[in-house]
Amino acid sequence: MSKLKVIFSRSALLGAVSLISACATMAPDYERPVAPIADTLPNTDDMSAASLIAWRDVFVDPTLQTLIETALENNRDLRVTALNVERARALYRLQRADSLPGISVGGDYSRQRLGENAATQNTTGVGNGTGPVTIEQFSTSANVSAYELDLFGRVRSLNRQALETYLASEEAKRAAEIALIAEVATAYLRLAADRDLLSIARDTLESQQTSLDLTSELAANGLGNDVDLERVKSTIERARADAAALEALVAQDENALQLLVGTGTPALISNVGALNEINLASDFSVSTSSEVLLQRPDVLAAENRLKAANANIGAARAAFFPRIMLTASAGTASAELSDLFAPGTGVWRFAPSVSIPIFTGGRNRAQLQGAKIDRDIAQAEYEGAIQTAFRETADALATRATINERLDAVSNLASAATRTFDLTTMRFENGIDDYFTVLDAQRSAYAAQQERTAVEFAKALNTVQLFRALGGSDD
Repeated sequence: MSKLKVIFSRSALLGAVSLISACATMAPDYERPVAPIADTLPNTDDMSAASLIAWRDVFVDPTLQTLIETALENNRDLRVTALNVERARALYRLQRADSLPGISVGGDYSRQRLGENAATQNTTGVGNGTGPVTIEQFSTSANVSAYELDLFGRVRSLNRQALETYLASEEAKRAAEIALIAEVATAYLRLAADRDLLSIARDTLESQQTSLDLTSELAANGLGNDVDLERVKSTIERARADAAALEALVAQDENALQLLVGTGTPALISNVGALNEINLASDFSVSTSSEVLLQRPDVLAAENRLKAANANIGAARAAFFPRIMLTASAGTASAELSDLFAPGTGVWRFAPSVSIPIFTGGRNRAQLQGAKIDRDIAQAEYEGAIQTAFRETADALATRATINERLDAVSNLASAATRTFDLTTMRFENGIDDYFTVLDAQRSAYAAQQERTAVEFAKALNTVQLFRALGGSDD
């Protein structure tokens, strides 16, 4: 037992040395790169605005909220992303296990037979010509196998790299969730917009069919002409083609939304109303400081990858220094199973080894150079992610600054065009204008109504884009 106490004392000492050596690694001190963007965001004036915006505070429409919640639970692409996070967590735990000694307990039994002349020089007297001998051996032991004493921080650097890689995958999952929320909202709004356009096309087709009936009646009474009649027929066919195309587009929009949601929700999709009836909170405040963009999950993921590359330099540097491996075992051994734990049966073994790199053909130097290049690549990607975030946010803010004025203008244009069409129709019916004027007014009214719907969609879509550009919260 005293020998076992010696082993445990040595293990405690080695553990203390390892703990002391854990204070530092050979990785460079990490410093966050200066963001290569302006300090302030354009078209903002609120320094106190919240940095992250909860999606439920933006997408207030109850049907849309239900679809988003369903998508977050069932979307297959998001499920793959979540599984990748679990995989990264498992790899981090696997790497972290190298920081701790692996201890195993085992037992052995051996039975050996020696002929009378098998070992004539055996100092124990066994098998010295007196006859065949059978030898039995029982043993049990606790073993520590090839534990690296991490004096130069190689294992700790690899642990840090694995941790940052895992954290990057966590942020990538958050980014995927925010992207999915935005995609569901976009698909929902596009479906509403295309249904509005289909309704406009059908109304126009119905109006033109009425005009065709009127023109045919006038022609039959000698008050019209064949030219007007053919013009009406051509506009009807154009409206029919538009309506057919929009019907297919609406069906495709429903399929796209169904795919994003990830499960059957025909009742919810059928509840999608008119675009101007969808409730979105588009007037939320945006912070003036561009530092808000550093909290975007894709930017944080890029920074985690940069930290992982920085830690890998420490592991590459540590490869130039000796590696100390510890192997030890302690237990008991006896020729009789009943005496296995009797006094005097203790055995132990302590076998440290040192590996010193002398000549590696330039491998270590190349690995260090490659690690530094990987760090520079990760830094460029991180800075690029910040610049992309600034561009997306600035574009969304620029649209928001003018979208209301644009929507007001096209709404007035649509109203005026519709009124013009009504007036020209009355003048035609009273014989003041020809039908060409009516058709021209109708085409203008049709185009103006389509443009108004397009701008309404652009305004709603701008809210989605701004939510995504600011790294909106997935809570």
